[in-house]
Amino acid sequence: MILQRDMPLKIWGWATPGEKVSVSFNKKAVSTTTGANGKWQVTLPSMKAGGPYEMLLKGKNSINLKGILLGDVWLCAGQSNMVHQMGIHNVSYAKDISEANYPEIRQFWVPNVASLGGVKEDVQKSSWKWANPSNINDFSAVAYFFARDVYRKHHVPIGIINSSYGGTPIEAWTSEDGLKDFSSLLSIVEKNKDTAYVKSRQARPASVQTGQELNPDRGMTEVVKWFDTNYIPKNWHSINIPGYWEDQGVRDLNGIVWYRKEIEVPSSMTGKEAKLFMGRIIDADIAFINGKQVGTTSYMYPQRRYKVPSGLLKPGKNVLVIRVQNTAGKGGFVPDKPYFLQAGEEKIDLKGDWQYKVGQVFRPREGKFELGPIAEQNQPTALYNAMIAPFINYNIKGVLWYQGESNTGKPQEYKQLLPALIRDWRQKFAQPHLPFYYVQLPNFGDANYLPAESSWATLREASLQSLKVPNTGMAVTIDLGEWNDIHPDNKKDVGERLSLIARRFNYGEKNLVYSGPLYQSSVITGNKVKVSFSNVGGGLISIDGEELSQFAIAGEDKKFVWARAKIVGKEVEVWSDEVKEPKYVRYAWSDNPVDPNLYNAERLPASPFRTDN
Repeated sequence: MILQRDMPLKIWGWATPGEKVSVSFNKKAVSTTTGANGKWQVTLPSMKAGGPYEMLLKGKNSINLKGILLGDVWLCAGQSNMVHQMGIHNVSYAKDISEANYPEIRQFWVPNVASLGGVKEDVQKSSWKWANPSNINDFSAVAYFFARDVYRKHHVPIGIINSSYGGTPIEAWTSEDGLKDFSSLLSIVEKNKDTAYVKSRQARPASVQTGQELNPDRGMTEVVKWFDTNYIPKNWHSINIPGYWEDQGVRDLNGIVWYRKEIEVPSSMTGKEAKLFMGRIIDADIAFINGKQVGTTSYMYPQRRYKVPSGLLKPGKNVLVIRVQNTAGKGGFVPDKPYFLQAGEEKIDLKGDWQYKVGQVFRPREGKFELGPIAEQNQPTALYNAMIAPFINYNIKGVLWYQGESNTGKPQEYKQLLPALIRDWRQKFAQPHLPFYYVQLPNFGDANYLPAESSWATLREASLQSLKVPNTGMAVTIDLGEWNDIHPDNKKDVGERLSLIARRFNYGEKNLVYSGPLYQSSVITGNKVKVSFSNVGGGLISIDGEELSQFAIAGEDKKFVWARAKIVGKEVEVWSDEVKEPKYVRYAWSDNPVDPNLYNAERLPASPFRTDN
């Protein structure tokens, strides 16, 4: 456990009504008597960083907690990119994992749970773990790299409370009080308090695909299953991996498609453990080699990295079979990902021609559409109630927030929701100046080579505007995403960019450049617009040495065209011969802008912005 230094320590718990409870810690002792509800709470004076110490709690029984440190505790919250553990990125960070040896960096993982019925006082069973090769795979990668960077510079114990839940919207993390200005969300909260209504919804079948019972998967129901080594393939067709079957002559198919490939394996790759890399698959898959299952994944986002046990590969012909299930949109194998079989230092490339055969076709649900079960974790207040409220008595140093992907459908609303969350948590934790540092969403999706509207850019703008809230900071990550993966692999730079903000404002590094250039103001001068920035650090630069890119300009009609741009001192001049009377400028305004290159000399990227909002 790590407790927050330099702040009064609140210690609380439960015992029998009227029971006397005493707490002894670091040469300080306090006592109290529980109320009629059995609850108790005491406060110890603030203490300097240090430890390890022991805490003795005595009532009718005794509890002795050992190894407690005093340091800085950061609440790390959000959706899946904050969840993503080091183990998911163990290829990129194999060295970081093997060398992890930081007894004073510890994480408390908050189990995923939601509550529609009000706030909870406790979380499900979990524990503090310190950063070593055995534990580190369970650490949030973003939070770990943040903590490690701060610790290496300042050697203060760092505690991470990782309270994150994949695929969840910001309103789920906000309390009922925090949503007081959002009437539509409060109406949902009220409706969800009706347990009869919730039970009726949860009893309904999900409104997805149907027809499986009438049309079973032939690959699993034929006498010889399609992954079996005795199976003789008939009427299979050519297809390419990577790629989606809808782009290769299979129209509008939701269902199960089997992929098959025969490969020649040299004897030097046999007799040892291997690994199968199958990129990302939309949606679910089961992988077989020589008739044996080597891995399965139930949803689209994880990278497929399956262990192949020693002895399964054989010299000569080997058969790979992948069963892919898709329920909506394009199904298949995501491009621009790794597809190979590796044993030792040898690899076999698996991209190219495979054979496929359809095992099952899903038919759309017929009849009147009805709402299916409630996804409780996505409901307003549900995650605040269960995963934040239990900690509000636990003093913390600050908050790290990485979330927003689930709100890109309504980015304008996020401009009010993010400041509301910040105010809400500060009020609940009784820390009006609580540092709140967050990640601006990275680039994601198809590249667009013409100026266009963008919901992701609008949500990034919401993050940029939220810097108006005091004691906030934003890590710009427009260069750290991947067009084909909402969970980009580079978590180290994200964590370390967050740490720059904390080091600057919370750890005394007053001269540290902690951010890339942020839009400040613009002035129209003739046929040019001059744009000024804060956080220019050692000066504005083009990171690749090329002319500045991703600037667009428009006149009163807001018809944007690509613009020329050049650095002039601490400003950027923007113009286009197509726009004689310019009025508005945009930069990197796209879901996935193509190589935006405006940075400061400290190699931190400029935030996307627009002047026409």
